[in-house]
Amino acid sequence: MLDIDLLDKKFLSYHKDNEHRIVDMLINEIRTYTFPILLSEAGMPAISDPGYLLIRNCIKAGLEIEVIPGASAVLVALVGSGLPCDKFHFEGFLPTKSGRKQRLEFIKNYPFTSVIYESPYRINKTLQEMLEFFSPDHPIAIGRELTKMHEEFIRGQLSEIVEQTKDKKWKGEIVLVIAGKNIKNS
Repeated sequence: MLDIDLLDKKFLSYHKDNEHRIVDMLINEIRTYTFPILLSEAGMPAISDPGYLLIRNCIKAGLEIEVIPGASAVLVALVGSGLPCDKFHFEGFLPTKSGRKQRLEFIKNYPFTSVIYESPYRINKTLQEMLEFFSPDHPIAIGRELTKMHEEFIRGQLSEIVEQTKDKKWKGEIVLVIAGKNIKNS
């Protein structure tokens, strides 16, 4: 794929604000090109990014789909967390307002490891909120800028990490990994 010449190629912007409106037009465009590509500016298309609707409609239209795996912060965070990763729940981003506490309650009671994407502007608030739901010694890990030059992991008990990072000015993409209900620090 890296050998593809992108000069004189047609590019279309596909994002959450237009995906429902332009999906049919994109299907027609895809039929006319021999090698259309769906790329994501960060991560994998359809994983907390637009793409699912287009992929589903391509399959319905009988168009062949080839997935070329790339770096995925979900899996890097999960494996790098040191928490069990044989079974897990990917939450994506927590709601910013309504439903947020219900999702944290669900994660608190989930038996396996959970993975959450979080904004650098909300991570400290999220960690504080977690203290309302999880015990202070609950195992968690935070991955920042995963698969990039400034990759960082912070691992430990919830209360320790809250204290350690309370004044931290976060930058970049954040992935929060939370141990399942019955997992204890060892």
